[in-house]
Amino acid sequence: MNEKQLVEPAEGLLPRRSFVTRAGLIGLSAAAAAFLPGTPVRAQSDDRDNLSGDTAQEIFTAALIAEDLATTFYYNGLIGPVIMDPNLAGPGGSATNVTAAGNFGNVDYFRAALTEEITHANLLRSLIGKTSSTTDPVQTFYLPTGTFDTLTEFLAVLNALESAFIGAYLNATLEFAQMASDAKGFGNPQRDATGKPYTSRELEYFAEVAASIMGVEAEHRVLGRVVGNSNPANNLNYEQTDGLTSVYNGKNSAVAALTPFLGPGNGLTAYSLPIALANAGSVSDVATGGPPAPLVYPKEKNRF
Repeated sequence: MNEKQLVEPAEGLLPRRSFVTRAGLIGLSAAAAAFLPGTPVRAQSDDRDNLSGDTAQEIFTAALIAEDLATTFYYNGLIGPVIMDPNLAGPGGSATNVTAAGNFGNVDYFRAALTEEITHANLLRSLIGKTSSTTDPVQTFYLPTGTFDTLTEFLAVLNALESAFIGAYLNATLEFAQMASDAKGFGNPQRDATGKPYTSRELEYFAEVAASIMGVEAEHRVLGRVVGNSNPANNLNYEQTDGLTSVYNGKNSAVAALTPFLGPGNGLTAYSLPIALANAGSVSDVATGGPPAPLVYPKEKNRF
């Protein structure tokens, strides 16, 4: 059964920042807060390094929502009309049947990206004590109508989303490093889903993992530019935060950037995360490797 909900067409795609302004905020913070286990514990001293107000659990939750959005996006790209573009599977082609007029390598980029986003979500879900995607805080995502119709529209949204994801993980890397520093000298430590305090070593490791995921999101941004023949595809000396200053809290947070994609609105179409996950295996491709191996220090117990 197709669970897509059609709404009025958008008058052309908008850059992410103007799209955020147009759609407004719908209170993701409140919705996700209800999903978080217990009340966040925050350091109170003004001398702490991390001043964003974000907790580790909030960062993991926001990142999980972002990865679920990415999963839904890439799945629908692989099954939508856009897949028959000559730069992808070609006229009459599909994600698993690239025609002679298509480009097998370009299709494989997106098939592997789908696997990678699902893998990231699985890790983040485990860090907030969850085991099933059915309990993820957002089950339906909303994208500009026409996103999956043509390559131009698809790549415009891809670039906007991946740029936001890169900015979110750059902020997460910094915030986890700051939390690790705070954990050595301040009370009210960061805690896991069971209430157990994280050690500074664990928070340092989370910074490393966030950076490793950010690297993959940067690959996705560049490969999207390869598919669109935007040259040079690797056009940046440094990845940027995309105007974000935090992950979870604040008007310039990743949460604020994501909220327009989480509720219905004019010019948007609804797409189901459960449908994407249930059928991802039919169009995804293999991607290998796990998170960076944590450093093990003598006489220190690490939960990874």
